[in-house]
Amino acid sequence: MRQFRTAVWSYYRTHGRHDLPWRRTRNPYKILVSEVMLQQTQIPRVLVKYKEFLKEFPTVRSLAQAPLSDVLRVWSGMGYNRRAKYLRAAAIEIVEKYGGRVPRTAVALRSIAGIGPYTASAILVFAFNLPDTMIETNIRAAFLHHFVSEAKECAGLACTSMCKPGLHTLKPVHDRDILPLITEAAEGQDPREWHWALMDYGSHIKKLHGNPARKSAHYAKQSKFEGSLRQVRGAILRAKAQGTPTREVRLRYPEKYAQAFASLRRDGLIT
Repeated sequence: MRQFRTAVWSYYRTHGRHDLPWRRTRNPYKILVSEVMLQQTQIPRVLVKYKEFLKEFPTVRSLAQAPLSDVLRVWSGMGYNRRAKYLRAAAIEIVEKYGGRVPRTAVALRSIAGIGPYTASAILVFAFNLPDTMIETNIRAAFLHHFVSEAKECAGLACTSMCKPGLHTLKPVHDRDILPLITEAAEGQDPREWHWALMDYGSHIKKLHGNPARKSAHYAKQSKFEGSLRQVRGAILRAKAQGTPTREVRLRYPEKYAQAFASLRRDGLIT
């Protein structure tokens, strides 16, 4: 564990992404926006949209009062548009139940529609610098790489019950198996800085060694975007946001248009 911490802090001091805008604020609302945007979206895309979104909706009240159509228009291009709907729903609840102030307890945060367990933990850690156990893809990669390596299969978390000498078979590692390690590693560390460092180090490890998170039982490869239902849904929403007919979208994707349109209605993104 000592060696692991040393590796994480060493990398962070030299190569940490210290200038990310959501790392230069302690505003819980702005951190909430960044965390929702960073789900399943690369940082370069978020950097542009984060600034644009906060310019349009600078406070939790402004987001809560905005029509969903305006929120989706500004969100356009980010993908996974349900995130915009959930973010707005969270803002509405924060205004109605907490007077526009983002709560600072895990129980309160996790009770808000649109805020999941990870996002609640991220707000506690990054906005309020409170200790909490966080796990996401980069953190998962860092721990799996160091503590569930090939050399440790027979004695470690990843060895199957059928393991025989000379024949080692990896089994997917559940988060519950590495959570004790995550908790132990965070002891005595500054919550905010430690988790930033972990995320940066995990991202670095993924670039160097493929993606160790493939060893995880929670790993799911993102489906291809081109020609997908997600692409058609996004095209329909962009047309609606721009006030243009969706006929061109229907002609371009005749096989998936009806399915995409119906799914957007079910999600409450269009009427």
